[in-house]
Amino acid sequence: MEPSNPKNNKILSLQQPFSNLDSLADTISEVLACPITIEDANHYVLAYSKHTENIDQARIGTIMNRKVPDKVINGLWKNGAMPKLIDNDQPVIIPEIKEIGLGNRIAISIWKNNEILGFIWAHTGNKEYAADDLEALKKAAQQVKKFILQKLPDRKNTEQAYKDFFWQLLTADFVNTSIIQSYEKQFNIQLQDGLAIVVFRFEDEITPQIEKHAYYLSETVMQVNTIFRLFDDQDFILLVRLWKDDDTSDKIHQFISQFQEKISIQLQLTSMYGAASQIYSSAKDMTRAYEEALQGLSLQKQFPNQLDACFLYEDLGIFQWIDMLNRHRQKRQHTNKYIYKLQQYDQRQQSNLLYTLEKFLENDSNVHRTAKALFIHPNTMNYRLKRIYEISHLDLKNPHQKIAVYLELLADKLGRP
Repeated sequence: MEPSNPKNNKILSLQQPFSNLDSLADTISEVLACPITIEDANHYVLAYSKHTENIDQARIGTIMNRKVPDKVINGLWKNGAMPKLIDNDQPVIIPEIKEIGLGNRIAISIWKNNEILGFIWAHTGNKEYAADDLEALKKAAQQVKKFILQKLPDRKNTEQAYKDFFWQLLTADFVNTSIIQSYEKQFNIQLQDGLAIVVFRFEDEITPQIEKHAYYLSETVMQVNTIFRLFDDQDFILLVRLWKDDDTSDKIHQFISQFQEKISIQLQLTSMYGAASQIYSSAKDMTRAYEEALQGLSLQKQFPNQLDACFLYEDLGIFQWIDMLNRHRQKRQHTNKYIYKLQQYDQRQQSNLLYTLEKFLENDSNVHRTAKALFIHPNTMNYRLKRIYEISHLDLKNPHQKIAVYLELLADKLGRP
């Protein structure tokens, strides 16, 4: 008599008929020796197994609400787990994501043709899994697929499909043209020409009232057409499209300005920022657009005086490159000799010549405008410029030297509290 094959036993136990999804979930749990959750395509819970261990906050929140919390879904998109799950039908190993309360997982998506029907999540904890376990999970996906097609033919939630596709555009390295076209048809939208990502960042706690007003204003401030929108923690993220072919980025600037003004007045908000990407012709570029909008927000907070009301990525000018310059300087451990000499002098003499220089460069080398900004007489300003040259030998008539110093002064501010 041949010995029993554990791999075959696992597969066989998943091939028996099941009366309901709960018993199927319990069987998958027994085969893989861990808790199991089965969801539909919109992350609503269809079934979950009994559990005695490996219980984390993400699972608790999912079971209590009968749906995966938005915070967890957003975290999975940003972490890169969801793009992997929607790219293929193979098991995906997902390491712990502490910030969303998610422990170690193995997940698999369930497909019919090009449509995702749902997901199986194995809450693995510290358990290590072999190839036969992954094969068993694939077999389980086939069984869940049969059950969904037979028992739940009409279960669909357009809102969650909408959010998932938007996250796919924001975070996936590549989105297939055919997928974009299918969603254009499903949602009756146009995803080419005049597209940009806009992000509003609130410093107040996001309340249902803020969400309500933000959603309303995104539809009624009419300079642009809002196609997708969602909240992610403190960020309100939108994909917008210009109404006409001859519209320019000024329309997006007006949209951000009016949105901020209206919601701040209506709700008496403490502070908020708004930033937009460049304008793109294809939805495939929305990942890059999202990165540009986030960079704009970060720079606005870091340089509030210089970038006040600078909403558009294209208007950031040299600030687009500050972070890149700073990383290059740190890698080379570079120190600008002019800045270093003035820093040493200021420390010894308790003076502020370096700050004077920064304001002079910020005001386009205009003596009178800089003197006014510093509340000093123009003669005093000229004296300080003379001392700056004597100490550092920086040629204030040389545009190359001045630009380099100004860029490095800005780069020095990155990361400061």
